[in-house]
Amino acid sequence: MVQFNLPKNSKIVEGKTYGKPNNLSLQVYRWNREDGSNPRIDTFNLDKNKIGPMLLDAIMYIKNNVDPSIAFRRSCREGICGSCSMNINGTNTLACLTPIDKKEFRVYPLPHMQVMKDLIVDLKPFFDQYKSIKPYLVNDDKPKKERIQSQEDRKKLDGLYECIMCACCSTACPSYWWNSEKFLGPAILLQAYRFIVDSRDKNKKERLEMLNDAFKLYRCHTIMNCTKTCPKGLNPAKAISNIKKDMIFSK
Repeated sequence: MVQFNLPKNSKIVEGKTYGKPNNLSLQVYRWNREDGSNPRIDTFNLDKNKIGPMLLDAIMYIKNNVDPSIAFRRSCREGICGSCSMNINGTNTLACLTPIDKKEFRVYPLPHMQVMKDLIVDLKPFFDQYKSIKPYLVNDDKPKKERIQSQEDRKKLDGLYECIMCACCSTACPSYWWNSEKFLGPAILLQAYRFIVDSRDKNKKERLEMLNDAFKLYRCHTIMNCTKTCPKGLNPAKAISNIKKDMIFSK
């Protein structure tokens, strides 16, 4: 008889509770690979009148005043750097753009990614995939001043260049969960299309050939999770569909 066992220390257990019940409660995923313990959910009861308006303010308050050992990424606090991406109440988003408009929040690291500590995940495989698409203009022409682009061509980049590589969309995609070694995922494919459609780039044919693979591109089934979760309001699913169209019409 086949028996299946969960990996060691994979069961999430109840953790510590800080403070007495108040007008704000955060249930936060905690795990430290160095102490060999199970992941746990710590509960932080806070007075929201003492902190800023966004959830990142609450997490920073915990770091500064309650438990300095909590680990997370943050930088700009303006929804530009993408550092504070995490799963909040079941949705991948940015903590700095999430208002404290509820009494309770469940805060977890991005799904599918390997957790390094608490809310920090290993993004190296994600950015290795980004590097593979050559995210820069390929053009051997050497203009005297700059590469001119018409207003119509410039508008084609709207909805693409704004991507901040927070990985919220890719880690919300089931196809990326199961095939992350081969499928590039929504964020990377959106960035790929950003250079495919750029009139200043002269490498469109090679870019399409690189993506013409059963896994790199065609694992996308357009279930729209990526578009729904994007904190910048972008539409990776549309960009992926446009790549598939270019595949057809470029032949």
